[in-house]
Amino acid sequence: MLRIGLIRERKTLPDNRVALTPKQCSYIQTNFPNVKIIVEPSPIRCFPDAAYLLEGIEISDDMQQCDILLGIKEVPPQHLIEGKTYFFFSHTKKKQPHNQDLMRALIARRITMIDYECLTHTDAQRILGFGHFAGIVGAHNGLLTYGKKTGLFELPAAHSVNSYQALLAAYEHIKLPKLKIVMTGSGKVAAGVLEVLTQLDIEPVEPLDFLTHQYEYPVFTHLKGQGLYARKDNDTFQRDDFHAHPEAYKCLFSGYINQADILMNGIYWEKRIPRLFEKEQVKRNDWRISVISDITCDTDGSVPLNIGSSTIAEPVYGITRTTLEKTSPFLPDNEIIDIMAVDNLPNELPCDASQYFGVHFEKYILPEVLSPESDILTRATICTNGALTAKYAYLADYAGVE
Repeated sequence: MLRIGLIRERKTLPDNRVALTPKQCSYIQTNFPNVKIIVEPSPIRCFPDAAYLLEGIEISDDMQQCDILLGIKEVPPQHLIEGKTYFFFSHTKKKQPHNQDLMRALIARRITMIDYECLTHTDAQRILGFGHFAGIVGAHNGLLTYGKKTGLFELPAAHSVNSYQALLAAYEHIKLPKLKIVMTGSGKVAAGVLEVLTQLDIEPVEPLDFLTHQYEYPVFTHLKGQGLYARKDNDTFQRDDFHAHPEAYKCLFSGYINQADILMNGIYWEKRIPRLFEKEQVKRNDWRISVISDITCDTDGSVPLNIGSSTIAEPVYGITRTTLEKTSPFLPDNEIIDIMAVDNLPNELPCDASQYFGVHFEKYILPEVLSPESDILTRATICTNGALTAKYAYLADYAGVE
C-alpha cells in the first residue's frame, strides 16, 4: 500500500491551495486500490477537513506514516520529516538566496525532493503547475489596476468572488474603454492571460498593426519567440539556440514602450536572458505604459521595476519614472507606473486552481509514482538520501555539499 499525505501549508504568507481536492482523493482511492491518501488537518486549506471526511478520506496529524508527501509551497526546514519523499515547489533550482537554508536542510535530512517545476516531458515542456491560473489572475489584476488608476471602470478583486465562474459573470457587465495591451510569454501562463482577454472582448491584433495603428476599442498583441527576441549578430531567432545561448540575443520590446498602456508579462526569465527593457528607458519622454502586471514576478528580473513581491491584500505599488522610487499606487499621474507583482496569484482562486492542478497530477504524475521506474520523476528529483542528483550537481555550493 502506497500512502500519500497531503501536508498542511506552513509558509508565511499562508497559501490555501492543495495538490488534490476531496473528490480527486476519493477517485484515486477508488480506482487505485493500492493507494491510500491521508490528509493533515489544516485551518486554512480552501477545502475544509470536513470535505475530505465526507469523501471517506482519513484526516491525521501523523504524516510519518506516509511514503510520499504532497505540498504546494516550500516546507519550512524545521517541519521537514527525515528521510521522506516530498513533492512541492522548492524554488531552489535557480539558487534562490531566500531558500538556501531549505536546500541545505533537504540534504541534511536526507530528503528526496521532487520539484513540481521540474516535472517535464522529454521536450522540456512542464507537466504540472498553476501557470494557467496565474495567467488568469494576473491578467485580471492588470486590468483591475488600470481601472483603479484611470477611474474608467471597476472590476472586483479575484479573491473577493467565490470562483472563476463568478469572475466571468462579472465580466458580462464590463465594457472596457479603448486601450492597448501588450502581453509576453507562452505556455500555460499565456493561455490564462488570453482566456481573460477573450472573455472581456479585447481584440487581438498583429504586432506590426499594434505598432502603427490606434484603435477606438480595446486591443492586445502577443509577443513571444521571434516576435520578442533576435540574435545580436544576424537578427534571426531559433528556439533551441535561444534556450542554449540566450545571452547572444537582444530583446525587441523597446518599440512597444510608446504604444502600450498595459504590459502583461508572462515570460520565463533567468539572468542570461535579456530584460524587456532597462531602467533608463523608463525615463524616455515617449514612455506610455502606465500599468505592468508582472506575472513572472522575478525581483529585478525581466521587468527591472519589480522591486519585490507584493501581496494579495496589497497587490500593487507605484514606481516614479524620474527617480525609480516606490510610491503609492493608483495615482492619476503619468509619471508613476503601477506594478502588480503578486508571486502567488493562483491563491486568489484557490479551489479552481487546486482542481486544475489535481487533474494533471492524477493523469500524468500518479502513474509515474506507481511505476517501478520513471524518467519524468528522475528528471525532477533534485536530491535524494543526502546527495544532489547528477542533473542538479551545479547546486553543490548552494546546497553546502562538496
